[in-house]
Parts: sequence; C-alpha cells; structure tokens
Amino acid sequence: MPGIKNIKDADVHGKRVLVHTDFDVPLKNGAVADDFRIRAALPTLQLLKERGATQIVIISKLGRPGGKVVEELRMAPIAAHLATLIDMSNIEVRENLRFDPREEASDESYAKELATLGDIFVNEAFADSHRAHASIVGIPKFLPSYAGLRFAEEVVRVSEALVPPQKSLAIIGGAKFETKQPLLEALVSRYGTIFLGGALANDLLKSRGMPVGASLISETPIPASLAENFHIQAPVDLVVRTGEGAARSAKTGDVHHDERIVDIGENTAAQWGEQIKSAEFVLWNGPVGIYEDSFVGGTDVLAGALASSPCRAIVGGGDTAAALSKFSFDPARVFISTGGGAMLELLAKGTLPGIEALTSSKE
Repeated sequence: MPGIKNIKDADVHGKRVLVHTDFDVPLKNGAVADDFRIRAALPTLQLLKERGATQIVIISKLGRPGGKVVEELRMAPIAAHLATLIDMSNIEVRENLRFDPREEASDESYAKELATLGDIFVNEAFADSHRAHASIVGIPKFLPSYAGLRFAEEVVRVSEALVPPQKSLAIIGGAKFETKQPLLEALVSRYGTIFLGGALANDLLKSRGMPVGASLISETPIPASLAENFHIQAPVDLVVRTGEGAARSAKTGDVHHDERIVDIGENTAAQWGEQIKSAEFVLWNGPVGIYEDSFVGGTDVLAGALASSPCRAIVGGGDTAAALSKFSFDPARVFISTGGGAMLELLAKGTLPGIEALTSSKE
C-alpha cells in the first residue's frame, strides 16, 4: 500500500495507541453472537502488547443509534467478550462512537477529542473505512497514523480481485443496483463471467424484457451497456412466492404478476456451482436470495461449491460469509473480508476514504 504505514513498522514502546476497530457484531440476549470481526483484530492488539504499548484504547461503532445513547448498543458486551480472547490489563474499550452525532457528521472537533486518547492512531476498521466519518478521516489529521495488520491484508487481498487470472468469475448479489453499478462497470472488462443474484438479478431480468412480478427492483434501471453484455448472466430458473404463501420453482420468464422472486432456482444453483468448481478465481459479494427471510438454498449451494473447489476466492458481505461458514474450507485459499460495503467500494474506485486519510496523515 504505497503511502500507508503499517503498524508492524511502528515504534509503539511506551506509547498510548488509539485503535479504531470495527466491532459492529451481532448481539443476542446481550452477548456476542458472531465474533469474526473481533478475532480479526486480535493480531494487531497482540502485536501492540508484545511491543510495549503502555495503553491500548479501542474505539468502535455498534449498530445505528442515531447519535444518541441506546442501552442495547453499549460496548460492554463487546469488551466482555474481548476479555475472553486477550489479556485486557492495558486495554480500554471506549463507548459506542455513534452515540455522539458528531461522528457521522464528520465533525473535526470530535476527531480532535478522540485524538487526545492516543499518541499514535491505528485504523483496524477496514469494514468502516468507506465512510468519511470523524473517527476514520478526522483522527489522522492529528496523530501519526498506521494501518492495522488486518486492514493492510484486506487492502492487498481485495485489490487482487482487480487483476484476476483468465478463468475467473464474479458473483454479485444483494439489492440497490445504483450502488453496484460502478462495481459492475469495473468488473465487466476483467471477468469472463459475472453472475447476478438477489434483487440485482430482478433488475437484469426486467431490463432484458422478462417478467419479475412484484419483486423488489431498483429505481435506477440497468443501462444497456450492462444489460446487453453477454458476460453478465441471470438465473435460468427461480424460486418465487406469492405474499406469505408457499414458494414454488419457476423457469425464468414464468413469474406471475403477484409473485416475487426470492432465490435462484435449483438448476441455476447447480450450473453456477459447477462453474465455480472449474474456475481459477472467484469474487463473491452478497447472497443470491433473500437470505434474511430464510431463502438460503441457492446461496448455500454456491457456498458449498466454493468450499470444496480448489480455486482461490475473495468473499465479502455478512450473509455471504455466514453461508460459507457452514462449510469447512481452507482460509489460505478463501479470504473472507470483514467488510461488504468497503470491499465493493475499494473494487469500484480503487481506494477508500480511510485509505486516503492514512496516506495523508500527520507525521
């Protein structure tokens, strides 16, 4: 990462280190339900302890409290869980950044206040670094700043997806075509095959004259340059549902006006799974069905194919990572990014606000 200093090269002995993590993890009954993001930050925290940092101050967001204190979104459960993973003798976990409205407003006065907590700053919050918030872009103006170990690895590994080998494919799911358009435009010249799932597939089908019934679609139509591109493929069959009724399988083109598309079909999942197994490299971001409503069949089939495939892969997005975690896979071959949105923006733009802030940080 040209212009960005890595914390492994910093002298932290005797210094207070302010570490921005992304511990925005799911909670259940007041306890951490998934600690993937917490564990991802442990190597950096351990490095700081081993090299003699006198104090490690952790800052993070949790949920969307809207600039006010929300009891259910306090950091106490996060700190309690972290204490089961690492010695907390010189570690302090500060309260939720988003309790202060100045965080999302990128108020420089808030960044300056936060900067008083450390002698140097470490950004270990890749998943939050596509947001130009005070703690991401403001603190580096006041402190010498470094990339955390995981942050640096994320940038290197995700950037690899911009120069894939010849037999590569991308799977892009989720919704909001307008947020995915820059990504698709960046990928279409680099990947021989791009599969669209989720609501993005609805947009593609509609643009190609196929019925989508009452399915979720974006306000922004897919431009002809993408809709007509043969590299971008839509499902060949679907799972559809009327209201709260039973789901049924349907061929693409056989969606009734009162039905909505909820997943890719069995034939599509099987075909895409076979192509994953023969690929050299796979980029995957976002589920191909409405995962949060338990339409997980298509996504899980693809996750199983990827887990058993010999190809290298980069996977991002919480639901995508959750699907893959159901299977055993080689983490040296399949890299799971901690950030879905940050991953997409880095691929589309080649940089992030958090990266730019580190590049121009105070010496």
